[in-house]
Amino acid sequence: MDVDDTPVLDNHMHLDPTEGRNIDAVEDFVSAGGTHLLVLNKPSWHLREAATDEATFEDVFELTIDAAADAREVLPGRAWPVLGVHPGLISRLIDDGYTPAEARDIMQTGLDVAAGYVADGPALAIKSGRPHYDVEEDVWEASNAVMCHAFDLASEVGCAVQLHTEGSEDLTEITEWAQDEGLPPEQVVKHYSGGRLRGPIKSVIADKDELEVAVESDEPFLMETDFIDDPDRPGAVLGPKTVPRRVRWMLDQGWEDAVRRAHVETPARVYGIDTEATLDR
Repeated sequence: MDVDDTPVLDNHMHLDPTEGRNIDAVEDFVSAGGTHLLVLNKPSWHLREAATDEATFEDVFELTIDAAADAREVLPGRAWPVLGVHPGLISRLIDDGYTPAEARDIMQTGLDVAAGYVADGPALAIKSGRPHYDVEEDVWEASNAVMCHAFDLASEVGCAVQLHTEGSEDLTEITEWAQDEGLPPEQVVKHYSGGRLRGPIKSVIADKDELEVAVESDEPFLMETDFIDDPDRPGAVLGPKTVPRRVRWMLDQGWEDAVRRAHVETPARVYGIDTEATLDR
């Protein structure tokens, strides 16, 4: 089996149609064997400003929807937008003078807007989470309330939530919160995950060591680069060719079942997408 014989999905890539490489990055992905993308909106302050109202969130989301549509023209498969609010926004808002409660309400409004795009069709899933750095207790509580609001919305509109959180090998408490809001654990995805994680579905950063752990675990997982499309940091976090190259390496190791798990079975299970039926090489 060769990389040309399978769908290849990068579960978390950013595209910046204003300042970044955008379609050039997608073409790099395709040239290495990539077929499908989940395109995450960059933090609002990277595209416009720290969002404080619906209009700014909508502007950022529309840019991402357009970028995914443009990517679709280049890909042999599909690109789907994943829209939401970066958990670091809470710190930006507090630095600008908002209270944690006010920041929470602004971020929940952004998630309401994102869920509307899922309900109306352009977007596939919601992005949320909590800071991966130390914050005051009231900021932590507000961030958890934002995340639980995302779970509630996702349950209502019937989609998954991609999470940006602290690094951990056990986030079962988070999936329990999701279940309390009516969202099954298999629709909770930990972005930038290691190969070993309890609770959410792993979206494993495309590092060979972490992928080997994920393969051996025999559990559902996805693969990602977290490519940030920042001209000042080319190739960060990982370059757009990395996931297809890692798939090629996995196939060389004889891990065909794991490749299918990551690029066909888990995307279907988590997002309800068919990466085979949407592939036209």
